[in-house]
Amino acid sequence: MKDQPLEQRFQHLETVIASDRFRLKQGLGNEVPFFICPFPVREAMAMADLQRRLESSLDRRGVRVLSLNFYDLCIELLQEREIWDQVLAMEPDLSKAELKELFQGVLDPETYLVPKISNYCQRGEYDVLFLAGVGEVFPYIRSHTVLNNLQSYAKEKPTVLFFPGAYTQSLERGASLNLFGRLHDDRYYRAFNIYDYTV
Repeated sequence: MKDQPLEQRFQHLETVIASDRFRLKQGLGNEVPFFICPFPVREAMAMADLQRRLESSLDRRGVRVLSLNFYDLCIELLQEREIWDQVLAMEPDLSKAELKELFQGVLDPETYLVPKISNYCQRGEYDVLFLAGVGEVFPYIRSHTVLNNLQSYAKEKPTVLFFPGAYTQSLERGASLNLFGRLHDDRYYRAFNIYDYTV
């Protein structure tokens, strides 16, 4: 399905997410309701448009989407902690390794990012959570780390992670999030490929 034209993928996503079966978390075998929506990196802009269209379409069908972007959340966190201006001032003088280390400390998923997501979830009424911006926060935020930490906060409603790369699952190798189709070290076992979900 992920290799199908965008319009066919849109139709699948719309049908699945609008369904009672999806929103009631049926057919998951008591697993957390996490879904990966993989896409080729070259389609990043097209997928951003598709996501916006999907949100509008679902809204018209009475499905409330809480849409969060990792990049936007990271900026919010830096501003809330009053270190945004500091980071901007330091950035030109830091190596990539130093910048990565800085961001990994001040944006740690367990301590800062996931509680921020949880806060958004608690503040509003929604039927499905959309998470995007994975590529924009690499390498200092890794999606599998966010999902691992999010399991205890966001298990009541389905979560869809829009992922620029591949989500591969096999009996021999288990499951893995392959960011940009190149990085194969992010093992994550508790999500479903949304293109494999049927109603």
